[in-house]
Amino acid sequence: MSIQFWRARVRALARFEAVIWIALAAFIGYRVWPQVAAAFGVASTPHAAPAFELTTLAGDTVSGDGLRGKVVLVNFWATWCPPCRVEMPGFQSVYDERKDDGFVVLGISTDATGREPVERFLAERSITYPVAMATATVIQSFGGTNVLPTSFLLDRDGRIRYEVRGIFAAVALAQAVDRLLAEPVRGKSAGATSPGKSAGLPREGVR
Repeated sequence: MSIQFWRARVRALARFEAVIWIALAAFIGYRVWPQVAAAFGVASTPHAAPAFELTTLAGDTVSGDGLRGKVVLVNFWATWCPPCRVEMPGFQSVYDERKDDGFVVLGISTDATGREPVERFLAERSITYPVAMATATVIQSFGGTNVLPTSFLLDRDGRIRYEVRGIFAAVALAQAVDRLLAEPVRGKSAGATSPGKSAGLPREGVR
């Protein structure tokens, strides 16, 4: 074969490798950018979270309106999801450190096998933040769960400030939560007055 043939082949392979690297970089950016945005407060476009109401495994009724005044992480997950298992200890740590300052984690399990396996899973891993079983209405309201885990971080006014599909690193979450906790409440704070079922504030999860 001629030298020109091999040169053309090398150039074609180089272009192919370039396309692969560009695609890989785009994929990594798609996954990493939401973390960076949450950590440093970049590209935050607030929009109202959908109305929702759920009953936690502890028996409390929790709603979006009842959580106003709190910074809330709404996390869709499942027991069979490896990335979910990776991020949950970090969520627990951030929750333990900041729950007294007004931070709530609301885990929403999408498991189809019922609550008992979910309760065992949480107890084995010492996860105590509130968890509820997903309903079709809630899943649809938040745009579906094509990717697990998927997390929405809400500010004190009930607005979605960040959406992360895939693992939400604890260090990025902690920085975002601290920043949102420091912001003033613009709307009526329904959840900041009286804790308990009537205010929609969940107790810690079932051990």
